[in-house]
Amino acid sequence: MQDQLSELDLLQQAYKAAVEQWIDAIRQEEALASVNHTLAEIDQWESASFREDELRNKVKAAKTLYEDALRQKYFNF
Repeated sequence: MQDQLSELDLLQQAYKAAVEQWIDAIRQEEALASVNHTLAEIDQWESASFREDELRNKVKAAKTLYEDALRQKYFNF
């Protein structure tokens, strides 16, 4: 039982950390979208958008792992 809780704790921490990274990426993208743009800034903005998308996918994957572990613990599937 303790091993199961430790695994759930680790999965929850990983999910929360991924969400925090995603939020940071969103804020970085927002900051770039909130100023007048030169061509170089547009490239940075697009790059920030790609980074945000990558981190969103990381959050989704971490969430799936955490949800699957919770289902296994509480519903045994």
